[in-house]
Amino acid sequence: MAKNHRPDRSPPNTDARPAPRTVLDRLAAWQGRAARITHTEHLPPREGRHAVWPDRIRPEIIAAVQAAGIDHPWAHQALAAEHALDGESVVVATGTASGKSLAYAVPVLSTLLDGSEAPNGRGATALYLAPAKALAADQYRAVKNLTAPLGTSVRPAVYDGDTPVEEREWIRQYATYVLTNPDMLHLGILPSHPRWSSFLRALRYVVVDECHIYRGVFGSHVAQVLRRLRRLCARYGSSPVFLLASATAAEPGVAAGRLTGLPVREIADDASPRGELAFALWEPPLTEFHGEKGAPVRRTATAETADLLADLVVQGVRTVAFVRSRRGAELISVITQERLAQVDGSLRGRVAAYRGGYLAEERRALERALHSGDLLGLAATTALELGIDVAGLDSVLICGYPGTRASLWQQAGRAGRAGQGALAVLVARDDPLDTYLVHHPEAIFNRPVESTVLDPDNPYVLTPHLCAAAAELPLTEDDFALFGPATPGLMPQLEEAKLLRRRAGGWHWTRRERAADLADLRGRGGAPVQVVESGTGRLLGTVDASAAHTTVHEGAVHLHQGRTYQVRALDLDDSVALVEAAEPPYSTVARDTTAISVLTTDSEVPWGDGRLCYGSVEVVNQVVSFLRRRLVTGEVLGETKLDLPPRTLRTRAVWWTVTEDQLDAARIGPEQLGGALHAAEHASIGILPLFATCDRWDIGGVSVPLHPDTLLPTVFVYDGHAGGAGFAERAFQLAREWLTATREAIASCECESGCPSCVQSPKCGNGNDPLHKRGAVRLLDALLRGAPTGQGPAPAIPSQPTGPRGEPVAPEAP
Repeated sequence: MAKNHRPDRSPPNTDARPAPRTVLDRLAAWQGRAARITHTEHLPPREGRHAVWPDRIRPEIIAAVQAAGIDHPWAHQALAAEHALDGESVVVATGTASGKSLAYAVPVLSTLLDGSEAPNGRGATALYLAPAKALAADQYRAVKNLTAPLGTSVRPAVYDGDTPVEEREWIRQYATYVLTNPDMLHLGILPSHPRWSSFLRALRYVVVDECHIYRGVFGSHVAQVLRRLRRLCARYGSSPVFLLASATAAEPGVAAGRLTGLPVREIADDASPRGELAFALWEPPLTEFHGEKGAPVRRTATAETADLLADLVVQGVRTVAFVRSRRGAELISVITQERLAQVDGSLRGRVAAYRGGYLAEERRALERALHSGDLLGLAATTALELGIDVAGLDSVLICGYPGTRASLWQQAGRAGRAGQGALAVLVARDDPLDTYLVHHPEAIFNRPVESTVLDPDNPYVLTPHLCAAAAELPLTEDDFALFGPATPGLMPQLEEAKLLRRRAGGWHWTRRERAADLADLRGRGGAPVQVVESGTGRLLGTVDASAAHTTVHEGAVHLHQGRTYQVRALDLDDSVALVEAAEPPYSTVARDTTAISVLTTDSEVPWGDGRLCYGSVEVVNQVVSFLRRRLVTGEVLGETKLDLPPRTLRTRAVWWTVTEDQLDAARIGPEQLGGALHAAEHASIGILPLFATCDRWDIGGVSVPLHPDTLLPTVFVYDGHAGGAGFAERAFQLAREWLTATREAIASCECESGCPSCVQSPKCGNGNDPLHKRGAVRLLDALLRGAPTGQGPAPAIPSQPTGPRGEPVAPEAP
């Protein structure tokens, strides 16, 4: 911890860059931390391979790139530019800091420069899409700097929710390179396409940056937004080429094709150089405290990351600490500042938090401070992960596994962006997946990154986009192929619901309200909840509606810009949470309960006497209480009941059953059954993100000793989004691998009867009771003995969907 540094330590020297191994050795030496490092992977440096730009690139653009200090492109950049100029859609899936931005910027800017010589000066336009506002702002700065010598020949502009109204008309009429996000394209540009007609008519390129982010429900929505864009472009006589940039991913061409609906060439051979990377896996120590049911408690990853960040700042090592939650980013920032204040008061102001939910001016100020070097340490959510070009970082701390190997390498790659050596440290949380990974480094370093999972044909996703498309231009049968094979079956349902009306010219939107408002791109569950300071009426920020029950319920502790607030009231009708400043010595964690029923069984595979199934379910969830946990130690101080309404979700699930004979063979009696099922459920949810591109909080689970629909002991794992997100389907396909890793994670944990590292869940509504760790291992052994051989279950042949009792049913309408 920073408070144990020598008081005579000199101020940090940010010009000196110690070797990554030296920095790691210093971290390990303090307080005998060496035992916390479970593995260190040393990735050697890599030489770069140069090429030349295609001769069709304008010399003015090449000169501008050279003036920026880049004499020659890397081979993958030149190849991407060649395909783009040939009119071929292409995805560049190379490592962080490999120059993907330049790979698409050069052909785009060259084409825009050609177009500037047209009579109206707008012979070509381009559209850039980023998943985060900060990334679009960063790319705007880069393009502006690069094209400064060209005068007004290329006119870039950011068009998002922060763009002043008075600037928007100029952008529509005169900008040639518009940088925005999928939300603004969906809600602001496509519904108003007549006002964008000259821009769309000249559209030559669509850049989709950080396209690996578009997975699950969000990715499925964006896929349909891009199809709507392509449809309107065809209406105005253009057929833009799509240029996509992705972190390293499995089958990026296939994923890009599903996202755009077009054939996409794949460039995955990274020709850029890389400095040495020391990548450490770090497990916080056990504390003297005990959690639920007397389980041992590890020091929190948040506290451990804050200590490491403070130590690195004192060394002058420029560091970003990535954390998955907004509250975690705030907590790390606050704890780090407290540690630094004990060493050198001037350092406290050189650490900050960066997360979504900040107001625009707050985000911009933090971005400027990070770029200028005024900040030495930053605790950030994935709002910063998304490709912002932050040069000169020396190290990255990753507080908890970010959910996918793609995101892990994306975050680790933020350091060493200027080609120098770098340090990355994954600090494990006290949960099954993180514990498994720090003790099985081969699962990180010896396995390819995951495939991107998205399902544009999900009827819950497709339906609102068909309505939005009809409102933009009447839908015809010629459009069905564009929107996918599920489209013809949905049109009669939309007519019956009186959302669309069929006339001679096609299907028309019939309502007065905006059709685009029907689609919730990011699955936020409705209008965001405003967080308002009760005494002043000041708006502090917003929280997604889907997260409001768990994060801003009455009594919840809410952090904003390093200040702590407590929620006094949550008004769900008006979408407002009233908070007041407070300094409670604890954080809060919501608890919920869940009931589930089977609607249809679409696929079923025998696993010995047991069954593995996949289909549609209905889930009823209710937040019932919250825990108060002591800061830093995580000790549970108490539980408070809540009275919030239940929420119903129709989604997709994978489930498995076992028979009495299997239970007898596993020596699991009735008194152990509930705990064994419950423990296996928790652990399987925790491990699934290793096999599907999901987050633990994207999925849920239920275990029942005798479920009324299966009439057997059953464990369900379901997608946490209406209509499904593809995660449960992935679990079904890789069930053998998934459940084998689950069994291994439980069996290898050193605790006696279950802890957060194996079978306890932070969001369990039953207080993690009952749980039977050893019973879960025997239960999974019995199930896996009957599993089909190979990577996963033998592919089931989908048949007529059946109800919970096996009766045939018609396909369900959304």
